[in-house]
Amino acid sequence: MAVKKKAKKTISSTAATKAVDTAKASLEEVATTSSSAILTLGKESKKLTIAARRLSKKRAVLMRKKKTAANKLKTDPNAANRKNVKLIENELAAVKKEATKVAGQKATLTPEMSALRAISRQTSAYTRALGQVDKVLNKPKKKRRRKKAVKKVAEAQT
Repeated sequence: MAVKKKAKKTISSTAATKAVDTAKASLEEVATTSSSAILTLGKESKKLTIAARRLSKKRAVLMRKKKTAANKLKTDPNAANRKNVKLIENELAAVKKEATKVAGQKATLTPEMSALRAISRQTSAYTRALGQVDKVLNKPKKKRRRKKAVKKVAEAQT
């Protein structure tokens, strides 16, 4: 026994127009929200980059301090020098921990930004293309000049 196929429902012109308009609106909305998200994430990325540079410089300074304190400890091994080396090592560990935290945040932010940039380029290209197509489709029809039509009728009568 053969199964009857359901007939496809026809769409009205108003429903089709509404569907096209909502699709255009949602595409424009995605374009604007993605561009604003890119700006926000860009600011966050700059903050993280500045923090990473600051921590890197601080780490370099602490490494130099640790080296001089270790040399001082070798020459004069007393409690004050041991305490100084231990304080520098603790501060160095804290800086290293903070740097790994910043690097992790930046690592998650970078692929998200690149994906958003790709989506933004795609949606802006689509909206530009739709604008050009709308211009072409909404162009007014050219009208024939009345003079030529009148001349043809006059010639036919004579």
